[in-house]
Amino acid sequence: MAFDLSNTLVVGISATALFDMSESDQMFKDGLEADPASVIDKYRRYMQEREDEPLMPGTGYYLVKALLDLNRHRKSADQSPLVEVVVMSRNSPDTGIRVLKTIRRDQLAITRSAFTGGESVADYIDAFDVDLFLTTNVEDAQKVIDSRRCAAAILTAPPANAPQIPDGQVRIAFDGDAVLFSDASELVYKTKGLDAFQAQEDALQHTPMDEGPYASLLIKLAKLQERLPTGSKDSPIRIAIVTARNSPSEMRVINTLRAWGVYVDEAFFLGGVGKAKVLTAFNPHIFFDDQDVHLEAAATLVPSGKVPYLTRTELLAPTDKEERV
Repeated sequence: MAFDLSNTLVVGISATALFDMSESDQMFKDGLEADPASVIDKYRRYMQEREDEPLMPGTGYYLVKALLDLNRHRKSADQSPLVEVVVMSRNSPDTGIRVLKTIRRDQLAITRSAFTGGESVADYIDAFDVDLFLTTNVEDAQKVIDSRRCAAAILTAPPANAPQIPDGQVRIAFDGDAVLFSDASELVYKTKGLDAFQAQEDALQHTPMDEGPYASLLIKLAKLQERLPTGSKDSPIRIAIVTARNSPSEMRVINTLRAWGVYVDEAFFLGGVGKAKVLTAFNPHIFFDDQDVHLEAAATLVPSGKVPYLTRTELLAPTDKEERV
């Protein structure tokens, strides 16, 4: 049965973000350096020999599991699902069998997949109507961000402990500037300093910010909330903004969300203080940020994903731009 997915959150996730495939990835990289001509055959044999060995959870596993669990709130089989997940892997169909077997063993309700045999999966984002793409492949994430098709993140290594989150709830934390909102305000801060940034944001507090790479995802989540039970701290989706902004720049954030018709449950305006302790208390399934300084601290505590800048953004130093062109 074909469904209209306009009201469904579609998450595309690479096999290496869903499961911990660091061992097989390293085997492939080592083989590529030692003997490029035979690495494909060796990798295929390696995966075939282990295809009955279940894979361990990756950084995105618990987010995907919690999102799929939201479908229990679907009112009838005739309705489109609330959430759909697509595995999008550079593995071939043959080497992807281990991934598919682990999905079945774990009873994850994932029915769609794309195995591209070494080609970029970014070219298939539109074909699968993806709203959020999670990967460990920097090249694929950058290609999606530059295309502006959907939100994308490069997932960090899994934290040591799985998040202990109440059953039946999805918790997502977002940074603000250059993630939910455009990078225009952050560019003012980086080029003109904090005082100029604060003065501009105070003056423009009733002028909504332009959408950033994750705005469409946040708006889609807001639509999803309308299909779910709401009204208490136990709502199935709980959203937080964790930003370095503080007074007087916080008012523009709140007014922008109002203009977008978006409700968030929690917001933390930290004024440059580290985010790790707040994130530990909020305990999200995933935290999205654009800056390494915040991600390095957060990733050891909660599942985290880096939101790449556009390749030609002015937020990157000239040397960084040259490396990414």
